[in-house]
Amino acid sequence: MPYTALYRKFRPKDFEEVKGQEPIVTALRNQVRTGRIGHAYLFTGTRGTGKTTMAKIMAKAVNCEQPRDGSPCNTCASCRAILTGNSMNVVELDAASNNSVEDIRRIVEEVRYSPTQGKFRVYIIDEVHMLSIGAFNALLKTLEEPPSYVMFILATTEVHKIPVTILSRCQRFDFRRITVNTIFARLKELSEREGVEAEDRALQYVAKAADGSMRDALSLYDQCIAFYFGQKLSYDMVLDVLGAVDTDIFYHLLEYVLQQDITRIVELLEHMIIMGRDLSQFVVDFIWYLRNLLLLQTSDQAEELIDVSTEQRNALKEMAKRLSVETVIHYIRILSELSGQIKYATQKRVLIEIAFVKLCRPQMESSHGLENIEERLHVLEERLEQSAMISKEQLQGLLEKKLSSMETKVLTENENITANRELSPVCLEPAVPEELAALAGQWSAVIGRLKGGLKSMLLNARPSVGNDHQLLLVFHDKTAEGFVNTQEHLKEIETVIETILKKKVQVSTKLITSALEEGEFLDLRQLDLKRLGVHAEIEYID
Repeated sequence: MPYTALYRKFRPKDFEEVKGQEPIVTALRNQVRTGRIGHAYLFTGTRGTGKTTMAKIMAKAVNCEQPRDGSPCNTCASCRAILTGNSMNVVELDAASNNSVEDIRRIVEEVRYSPTQGKFRVYIIDEVHMLSIGAFNALLKTLEEPPSYVMFILATTEVHKIPVTILSRCQRFDFRRITVNTIFARLKELSEREGVEAEDRALQYVAKAADGSMRDALSLYDQCIAFYFGQKLSYDMVLDVLGAVDTDIFYHLLEYVLQQDITRIVELLEHMIIMGRDLSQFVVDFIWYLRNLLLLQTSDQAEELIDVSTEQRNALKEMAKRLSVETVIHYIRILSELSGQIKYATQKRVLIEIAFVKLCRPQMESSHGLENIEERLHVLEERLEQSAMISKEQLQGLLEKKLSSMETKVLTENENITANRELSPVCLEPAVPEELAALAGQWSAVIGRLKGGLKSMLLNARPSVGNDHQLLLVFHDKTAEGFVNTQEHLKEIETVIETILKKKVQVSTKLITSALEEGEFLDLRQLDLKRLGVHAEIEYID
């Protein structure tokens, strides 16, 4: 008889065997027991949490000839046919490979025929988010008003990809990740049924590595059993199979970081690589180790939140006394960035070594913010406790002196930048009328460089040429002329124009009070510059 994988062999056959999804189990059993069965369900959640399994159990329950408290009996003809996959009333469709309009139209045609055996014709569409837009549209009407004997159960891991029109027609059930304790209890139960000896610590690690997925946990456990078949499965054996790292290594690694011993860190990484450890998983596990360390430092109930042995908890407490909260957060930030980079990197080892150099040498980071200074201070304090060369008061004085010099440097640089910005061009030649006329052709560009009320008031002005080659701004609005005709605003306009022309320009204003005066001033914007022989090019400088 061929071997059957554990996750297939021990797939739940009724609601009682489903672990970790008690709220959903209760709701579905009550619906079956009371006859309040919906026509469309949507099961969503991460992989391996029981969506397809629950769909099959539901299909058996609604067709069971003698259900027990809302759960299928698994002994009647209908249940046996569904278990063996021979039932004509339950149709499973993998939308990943059957996502066309024709596939859905075939279902729409079939629902017109009532079931030959049982009460319901059940359609289970797995990975439903993979359906095309056309397929969703073809399903829409039937999903909304199916015949009374038809039930749809849609399953997906990416519910955000499903159209709202589909979501609104389904009863939605969100499958949560299964807890480590629940997976551990299930593994222990299956170990007894399979006659496999395993340490609790080994099962705990498998449960944690599954990341909330019961199917992943059974697959990993199956892999470990096959590798050490006939032997008692130990914690070290599980680490070897899964390519993981013992938590004791993290303690020593953090010790080397505090000592800034890069050589021993590289040697430890080399040892893990030779032993075949997975570097990506190593980074994730180290972040989790630091997370436990942070909880011990910040939470009064940390021991209830940390799932480790007493020996490991004592080691964590010892290390927590030697590190500040800010330092641990700094380490987690650097390693979290590394975790995102390493996923698709070809040189994972190099990236890890660079990250640990940053942990050992915080002064090498480009940012010299408060967090970095505190980290460097902590490193110095660690050295002081070992060498007792200077006191903490002296160290504080050195730090204040360093901060003072940094502030002085920044202030000096800012003053130099401000001074350079405030320097106006010297010895500029005065602008000639032709250049003023060329500038008037781009008057909107001048206005665009100004701000606030001055910008809006200049929209009422028209540029002209005054005495001594002045740029004369002619106004009809007394309020606008009065606002612009101040020393501060005129100087601001002159600065903008001089920046554009690179010539000295004097600006003045004129208020027009009669039609006679109107004709005395020429609007430079209306001149035909080419006809007048003006070919001045204006170079705009930021």
